[in-house]
Amino acid sequence: MTQDRAPSALERRFQSLLEKRRHNATLRSLTTARSHVDFSSNDFLSLTTNPALKSALLGELEASEWPLGSGGSRLLDGNSTYAETLEREICAFHNAEAGLLFNSGFDANAGFFACVPQEGDVVVYDELIHASVHDGMRLSRAEKTVPFRHNSVEDLRRVLHAFKRAGTSGEDVVAGDRHVFVAVEAVYSMDGDVAPLQAIVDTVDGVLGPEAGYVVIDEAHATGVLGKEGRGLVCELGLEQKVFARLHTFGKALGCNGAIILGSSLLRHYLINYARPLIYTTFMSYTSLAAIRTSYLFLSQGKTVPLASNLQSLISILFTRLAEVESPAFRFLLSIPQVRPESPIFSIQLAEPKRLAKYLQDRGMMVRAVVPPTVPEGTSRVRVCLHAGNTEADIERLVAAMEEWCKQAVEEQEAQHVKVRKQDNNVMARL
Repeated sequence: MTQDRAPSALERRFQSLLEKRRHNATLRSLTTARSHVDFSSNDFLSLTTNPALKSALLGELEASEWPLGSGGSRLLDGNSTYAETLEREICAFHNAEAGLLFNSGFDANAGFFACVPQEGDVVVYDELIHASVHDGMRLSRAEKTVPFRHNSVEDLRRVLHAFKRAGTSGEDVVAGDRHVFVAVEAVYSMDGDVAPLQAIVDTVDGVLGPEAGYVVIDEAHATGVLGKEGRGLVCELGLEQKVFARLHTFGKALGCNGAIILGSSLLRHYLINYARPLIYTTFMSYTSLAAIRTSYLFLSQGKTVPLASNLQSLISILFTRLAEVESPAFRFLLSIPQVRPESPIFSIQLAEPKRLAKYLQDRGMMVRAVVPPTVPEGTSRVRVCLHAGNTEADIERLVAAMEEWCKQAVEEQEAQHVKVRKQDNNVMARL
């Protein structure tokens, strides 16, 4: 048995920072919730529990003689013809020239933005872009990084025009000597809203031209959900030739892990030489690659089409059910989507999301609270994610429980106000 020891000076500093987060109600911890109805995970098509997919994966593994593990970095012993074939199959599915697999979407984004922008280049990004892009930008050689208001084409146009008007620097950009990367997401994970991608592409092309403006889009939450057979927003809009690079991840609707960056063959070769998260880490195992291939076969063979169709129906049902609630307490405490979401993600904002989340969890429904710094101050929310495996009855239970919590919360507030008034009256009477 080990003896307890006194924490070191550094650990005491850690403890102080953790206590600060506890006091601010932003302390994170690990939890498990497999027995709950899933209204939280990114497993949008419910493929992680799909028996047919599991059977197909086992068949893929048994039919191959590839070693289960990887063996090292992809530039050393981790590469295989299986991985390269998988990349070509994914590229064909998404109508892309070339692609490069990464161990995760975070690695892919961070690696891309750390090495692709060159000295003097600029990255213009949606203010709600993923943390992985921010990490990549911090490591990049870009001259500056500039945000624009979330999903605002007007503000993007303002930023691009302001950069163009900045004297000789703007002329260099138009000439193609310097480059502007515009980073957006297809579906934003915390709000579930979809980028106005056609307008963004048109604006970048119109203001900067094809030699200077480069749109980079993270399709993580669109993969498997948007577009024909889940090809994503770029394919849905037919913008494959207008977007410089696309990121598709496999850890959400596809039920696996890993990611791929799609672009030109030259971009792929450049990333192999300069993307440090690819170069200096062990590549994905064969079992991970086989899981990705199996999920993509399900997509390409149309096996997920009924799942995606059912998911869209559930999105309509939840939106309608939320809109039908007439409870004053519900309307007072919760801010619900006013337009039907195009994605399975519903952002329901309120002042005390952790209390509502716990109330729902205690009743067998996994819903997560999301608070700053993950989301901007003043936008705390519970994030409700729908899945093809959910049912209409699940949704009815969810909304009914939310109504009941709101009723109880308002009653508690009123009781507290009565208590305070009585205390004030007692004080006044003694005076």
